[in-house]
Amino acid sequence: MDHPAPPGADPGPGPAEDWTARRAEVIRAQEEALHAARRDEHEKATALLREGIAAFRAAGIDPVPLRARTDRGASVRTSLTGWYLKKDRSIAVDTEARYYVMRVAGGLAARFRGEDPEPTEAPLVVGRGARDGETFDLPELLEMRLRDPVIP
Repeated sequence: MDHPAPPGADPGPGPAEDWTARRAEVIRAQEEALHAARRDEHEKATALLREGIAAFRAAGIDPVPLRARTDRGASVRTSLTGWYLKKDRSIAVDTEARYYVMRVAGGLAARFRGEDPEPTEAPLVVGRGARDGETFDLPELLEMRLRDPVIP
C-alpha cells in the first residue's frame, strides 16, 4: 500500500525520471559491450597479424619502407617499415603488428618531412564499411599477400 509523501517532502523520481535513468543505463551497457567486442576483435586480429608477419619472414618477404597518401592523392614518406596488405597500398601492417590505414592529412611540410599515419585497431574483416565495397577476411588477405606480396 502506497502512502502519500508528507507535505514538503521530496516525492522521489517520477515515471519520466525512471525512464530516463533506465534508458541511460541501457545506452551505457550497449557502449560497454561494443567497446569490449571491438577490443576482443582487435586482440584476435593482432594475433593473426603477428602470425602473418612470421609467415612473411619465413617466406623471405622482407618489410619495405611504407608510404602514405594524402587526401589529394600525393604520396608521402613515413618512418614506418612493414608490409602492404592491399594492392592499392591503402592498408599496411608494420613490423610490430600495428595496423595502419595509409592516409594522412598531408600539406607542404609533409611533402618534405614525411608524415606517419596513426595506428588503428585491427579488424578481422578488412574494408568493412568502406566505400569501395572491397572486403576481405584478415586471414584470407594475409594468405593473398603471402602468395602475392605488394612490392613498391
